[in-house]
Amino acid sequence: MYNELVPVQIIENKIFVIRGQRVMLDSDLANLYDVETKRLNEAVKRNIERFPSEFMFQLANEEWNFLKSQIATSKESRGGKQKLPYVFTEYGVLMLSNILNSKKSIAVSIQIIKVFTKLRELSLTNKEVFQRLDELERTLINYARENNANIEEIFQQLGYLHDITKPKEIGFKFND
Repeated sequence: MYNELVPVQIIENKIFVIRGQRVMLDSDLANLYDVETKRLNEAVKRNIERFPSEFMFQLANEEWNFLKSQIATSKESRGGKQKLPYVFTEYGVLMLSNILNSKKSIAVSIQIIKVFTKLRELSLTNKEVFQRLDELERTLINYARENNANIEEIFQQLGYLHDITKPKEIGFKFND
């Protein structure tokens, strides 16, 4: 079928965190699905009952202005977005594949869902690591207090430990 339709890095770069949720812009999804944004939004409006607010929402002016400053967008006077865009969560992306129903949209949606899943797994792993580091820090502080040890020296050692365990690459890789 469609194996690696879209490079993972392209999908990753099109996922933003807005209102505490990972989302993708309607225009980016339309581009990935190879349809016009207008047509994608028309299909959504015809099936609006499938898209509750946790699946899709429209950006507020402030959110859109902030996002525009982060990504390259064309000016409205040159044919850019004239309406506030819709964004889709992981569940919204999944629902889009149901309503667009082309082989390409289904395959691309599967790729996007895999990226969302890997990002969630990465977040959980990082959360566990930070929790363990916090626990270690509390233990060291308690030890230092009980034994009159020099806290600055302990934190220097922790900094050294952090430097030698720092990953060489940022991001993640996964194989299908």
